[in-house]
Amino acid sequence: MFRPVYLDHNATTPLDPAVLAAMLPWLESRFGNASSRHEYGRQVRQAIDEARQRVAAAVQAHPTEVIFTSGGSEANNLFIKGAAACLKPGVVGVSAVEHPCVLKPAGQLERQGWQVRQLAVDGNGRIDTSDYAAALELRPKLLSIMLANNETGVLQDVATLAEAARGRGAWFHTDAVQGLGKLAIDFRSLNAAGVHAMTLSAHKAYGPKGAAALILDKRIELQPLIAGGGHERGLRSGTENVAAIVGFGVAAELAAQRVAEEALRLRALQERLEAGLLAQGAQVFAQAEKRLPNTSYFAFVDIDGETLVGKLDREGFAVASGAACSSANPEPSHVLQAMGVAPEFARGAVRVSLGAGNNESEIDQFINALRATVGRLQGLTALAV
Repeated sequence: MFRPVYLDHNATTPLDPAVLAAMLPWLESRFGNASSRHEYGRQVRQAIDEARQRVAAAVQAHPTEVIFTSGGSEANNLFIKGAAACLKPGVVGVSAVEHPCVLKPAGQLERQGWQVRQLAVDGNGRIDTSDYAAALELRPKLLSIMLANNETGVLQDVATLAEAARGRGAWFHTDAVQGLGKLAIDFRSLNAAGVHAMTLSAHKAYGPKGAAALILDKRIELQPLIAGGGHERGLRSGTENVAAIVGFGVAAELAAQRVAEEALRLRALQERLEAGLLAQGAQVFAQAEKRLPNTSYFAFVDIDGETLVGKLDREGFAVASGAACSSANPEPSHVLQAMGVAPEFARGAVRVSLGAGNNESEIDQFINALRATVGRLQGLTALAV
């Protein structure tokens, strides 16, 4: 019997059963406040400390470098706005393909006298090296370049980019939200290359929504966005979301344990999917570039992406027309526009992002459903002409 197929794991992932089991006690009997000095509070404090150790170990960081936040958007804002508040206004460089939760806070700094320098990408979505070199001549004080793009899956060589900027004195941040569980992440090596901060999120790696982290070099000073009781080294006040943090710790640990084998499995599914897409005449964006092993971003000529997503949804396949976090925006993907894709073609973009529950049979079912759906839409287009 056919069951609905979820193919939108870059938007969010289902909660791993082991993560849910770890969270439940902290939603029921273990309800204390970590700031309390009695046994109820000590239990919670220990659980948060253990989660911090798990998250740190998953990305080769030190537990004291892990600052828990409510989500990736908050972590990105904490670094960009928190760092800017400790520096005199200057140039902030962000890649043109960043998530809106990096682009928008960077843009808000303009009201404080900062100059935003968008870093160009080439036709495959990689940082344009000549434009980056020109941007470094401006001696930016802040740089934020994502590790893996949420739409195309394209990987940036963050270590090399950070090394090039290190002599300029810039504070360098990378949004690694899409990388956890799909790539082996080593913050220690990145930090040695010149990366000062990195963002992670639980719900992209089979953990709960409402928990994320900024991995922060302790030599970097930030102004907190939320002032209060001094939680998280004084950088993120507020009573901790204990169950979500515990779940994040378990999810991060499992992601690190499974990443090598899972990446190979996902890559095989991705190749099977894209063979089927190409056979139907689709264009797969950045196909030849280094990408996440689970992400395929494609379009058909004269087929509207939103329409195709809606038709596939009715067939039982959950995919996305771009980034879920900016789905209210009717404009073509800013990522594809930065890559030089024509707006009329960019409007047709559809993203498939694979995950732990997907298998070859589902890929074949999707390809068959896509063929039939695209055929009907192309037939309607021909009739309209």
